[in-house]
Amino acid sequence: MKSLLFLLFAAVAHAQVIDGTFPVVSNLKAGAAKVDITPAEVKNITVAGHTRVVNGVRDALRAGVLVLDDGETKAAIVTMDVIGAWDDMVALARAAIEKETGVPAANIMICASHNHSGPGWVENMRWASEVIKKLAAAAKEAVANMRPASIGLAEDRISFSINRRKTIDGRAVVSLNPDGPNDPRVKVLRFDDGQSLTPLAILMHAVCHPCFFTWGDKGSQPHPKGFPMMTSDFPGEAQTFVESIYSGKTASMFIQGCAGDIRPNLPGYPYRCADEADIQWAGRDLGGAVVRAAAFSLTREQLTKRATYYPIRVASEVIELPGKEQPIRAELMAMKIGPYLLLTMPGEPMVEYGFKLEQAIADRATPLIVGYANGNIGYIATAEAHKVGGYEPNLSKLKPEAEPVILKKLGELADRVVGDVFASFSKHPKDMQKREAEEKSRLEQKPSKP
Repeated sequence: MKSLLFLLFAAVAHAQVIDGTFPVVSNLKAGAAKVDITPAEVKNITVAGHTRVVNGVRDALRAGVLVLDDGETKAAIVTMDVIGAWDDMVALARAAIEKETGVPAANIMICASHNHSGPGWVENMRWASEVIKKLAAAAKEAVANMRPASIGLAEDRISFSINRRKTIDGRAVVSLNPDGPNDPRVKVLRFDDGQSLTPLAILMHAVCHPCFFTWGDKGSQPHPKGFPMMTSDFPGEAQTFVESIYSGKTASMFIQGCAGDIRPNLPGYPYRCADEADIQWAGRDLGGAVVRAAAFSLTREQLTKRATYYPIRVASEVIELPGKEQPIRAELMAMKIGPYLLLTMPGEPMVEYGFKLEQAIADRATPLIVGYANGNIGYIATAEAHKVGGYEPNLSKLKPEAEPVILKKLGELADRVVGDVFASFSKHPKDMQKREAEEKSRLEQKPSKP
């Protein structure tokens, strides 16, 4: 009886905060760091995306590095306030981080927020070189900060996103469409060492184009041609808000979802450029959602749901997708951290991709579907969208037949990391040898340019 009461007391104690601290029972170690990647001088720089010339800086562009170690496998997630995960950037960043930390390059996920108000990569090579150095330094700092951690997940919502496609008379036009598919959910992973109520890192996942400050229409005063300064748009504003709540003692990082056809709800002809009131609305809307979710995930009822064992498993593959002019090479990745599964695509997937992948995997793991990661192949439209055309499928390099290929391959990668398919855990010598050979090949592979 005494033993039973002791175990009950221990379980309750593990599941609640006492004097601002709580015990962390976990095999996982985590460390995070942020770094400013704004160009040293912003003078007559043409920003990527909705191109325009900018001078000066409204707010800093930043990158974050989260390094994870389960005792056997190391992995890292890198987030950046830039428009895309360019191929050269991904290769150089992975090599530099691997050299500095020992995290295998193939286990490093490089994510872009899809910010439309930052510099291009090849057009600004001096800046690009500095970014790689800063990422390596941030990774080194993150490793130095590593400590045992547990992970909590909670959700909230944003109110500023909207679908930008409407089908009229059999064809798609650019139009803010409140009845179109949208994903306003905000998923928040908080990493805690239990030493205080402040997380060591927060990963926020949301779905919306960061184009508040880009082109508007002639009625969009005072910036009809777009905001004239460099900025990190709403993801940067939200990260700053979250960090301010925690007195600058947490690293908040933004990962973009399937936002190919989702943009800010700024009505106009067809939409307007944001002003300071708009960006404050978006930053505080997302930041507030993140803070609410993060706080909720630390209540004792939620703490009881946290895992104590977080195995890290990563699978990735470069495949050829059917392209309009030629096959398009694309890297797809599955990264599982305990119960949480991140599936990535190297471009701009339309919002339905997220729904389809979640539905396929939700009973087996907790999914977060990530776009704009590990490559930059442009729009990834659904086969259905290709039937009515419009901006996204028309600009896409891919044929409609690419959708089932992507969904099938991500499902196969999920099978390899979720671990509930017999071939992924079989102890038969042949199965084990096959898995070991596949993993060795993946880790040694030098990614080629798509």
